[in-house]
Amino acid sequence: MIKQAIIPLAGLGTRLLPLTSVIPKELLPINGKPGFEYILEECKEAGIKEVIFVISKKKEIIKKYFNNDAFFKEIIKRKKNDKRLAFEYNKIKKYKKMVKFVYQNLPRGTGDAILKCQKHIKSNYFLMLLPDDLIMKKNCSLEMIKIHKKFNASVIASKKVHPNDVSRWGIFKLKKLMKNNFFINDVIEKPSLKRAPSNYAVIGRYILHKDIFKILKKQKPGQNREIHITDSIKELIKRKKRFIGHVFAGKYLDCGSMSGYIKSTLKIAKIKL
Repeated sequence: MIKQAIIPLAGLGTRLLPLTSVIPKELLPINGKPGFEYILEECKEAGIKEVIFVISKKKEIIKKYFNNDAFFKEIIKRKKNDKRLAFEYNKIKKYKKMVKFVYQNLPRGTGDAILKCQKHIKSNYFLMLLPDDLIMKKNCSLEMIKIHKKFNASVIASKKVHPNDVSRWGIFKLKKLMKNNFFINDVIEKPSLKRAPSNYAVIGRYILHKDIFKILKKQKPGQNREIHITDSIKELIKRKKRFIGHVFAGKYLDCGSMSGYIKSTLKIAKIKL
């Protein structure tokens, strides 16, 4: 059973500067609540019991978000009739029980962030979610867990992108297409249009086997001196480990850039109406 999830939050958020010079991008409000709360909701609804947040010392304000009890109790005491405040505080307390914090103080990539969590992962498989990628209307993680159970394999979320946009994404090489799922033969990071083996792109939801930790430990840094999770996945595929690509049905929102963040806020407001 998959009961644990890792969410890397230690990134610098440079695409959202100057906002992220004073507040972590994960705390920026999207239609009235922090972006990471949408990810936590997805995890909870998918049956996840523990979420490991990978943060840095520069982002300890995220930890404080879940540990601000004295502040809330004082405000609620003064504003006894404000039901919204009590609701929000109780929600944070419930999430606090799910959340554990691990530190990644040097920006060494998503692979390194995952490796920091090794000693906390208890089962053979775990879920990883990237906070910049929101998927609304349909719970992608829940669907991926169902596929994992069916095939006893690792699973990565995917969406079809326009052929002219493949150079912006990690792109899958497909082995066999089965309705909304396919076996993965390879992952090519940001290929040219000519080199792209398909137009099925990697989206930030992964179910991974703990064997990936062995690969990450020995993996040499790649571009920007970072440890890339894609390189570890490629190595596991070479070793005949089975990976399934899942074309999810939900509404995808990219919150990692300024324009994407603004568009996501507007779109979620319409979805919630």
